[in-house]
Amino acid sequence: MFDEPGFPRGADIDDDDAPLIYTFAYCSRAAEGVDEIEVGRIVEAAQRRNLARGITGVLVFGSGVFFQWVEGSAAQIETLIANLHRDPRHHDIVTLERGEENRERLYPNWEMERVDADNIRAVLLDALESAEDANNVAALKRILDHLDSEPLNSLERR
Repeated sequence: MFDEPGFPRGADIDDDDAPLIYTFAYCSRAAEGVDEIEVGRIVEAAQRRNLARGITGVLVFGSGVFFQWVEGSAAQIETLIANLHRDPRHHDIVTLERGEENRERLYPNWEMERVDADNIRAVLLDALESAEDANNVAALKRILDHLDSEPLNSLERR
């Protein structure tokens, strides 16, 4: 799904020479009361923590839906995943992609960057189309229903 046009790739190099990178992409629904100010706090805290842990990535937030892509060492990303599942600021976490491979980072200079949410619906629909786990299918449908109940706001990059 993320090898499609529009998702940045590193420089053209031989993958055998590339570092081993662990990646995790997910979407989730924000808990009641999570607003733009809270998302700003999340990004600021992630930037500080991720710099120390060698994690890079991107966060998209719009109309109460999060999409995040993170990359780094397997140990650091697994710790982050465990923390995400305990975080009460969101629920209906759906894993979109998770794995390890030799390649360059997609976001080598972004400890955590927030980008606009214009294309989150397409990402969610693509995930729903390829989802096989019944829990993920149900969660993705709840997230899409949430989007249908409120117009998706285009957010400026923070």
